[in-house]
Amino acid sequence: MSQNTAPRKTGSTSGAWAAGGTLFAGVLMLVTGIMDVFQGIAGIAEDDIYTRVGDYVFKFNLTTWGWIHLILGVVVAIAGFGILKAAEWGRVAGIALASLNILFQFLFLPYQPWWALFSMAVSIFVIWALATDEAYGTDEKY
Repeated sequence: MSQNTAPRKTGSTSGAWAAGGTLFAGVLMLVTGIMDVFQGIAGIAEDDIYTRVGDYVFKFNLTTWGWIHLILGVVVAIAGFGILKAAEWGRVAGIALASLNILFQFLFLPYQPWWALFSMAVSIFVIWALATDEAYGTDEKY
């Protein structure tokens, strides 16, 4: 005997996209943090490794930029690890640090314009992915 029942909805496609986006955002934050650490080490070790593209109003010492990128990179990588562990603090910190990374990369545009633009685009994706995932913090694991 067969029963006529409506098929069960096992998961929505948008929820799967959001969960996949959150996992990818965690990986991107981890990689961006590590790249920022390397960028910071390069700025600290060798002041003339970056060249100024244009004359901008805001000017900072490259050693200072190196320390900013080093510290921000470590914190961003830790937040990326928190996102991968599905910790709520990782999501909140991820959105805040991605926003801060956009600001710092904008100020770093005169030194590395292409990398700064790429990093800003990655940070915008991270903010979108973390802000739209409804399953974050529930029992579902990524």
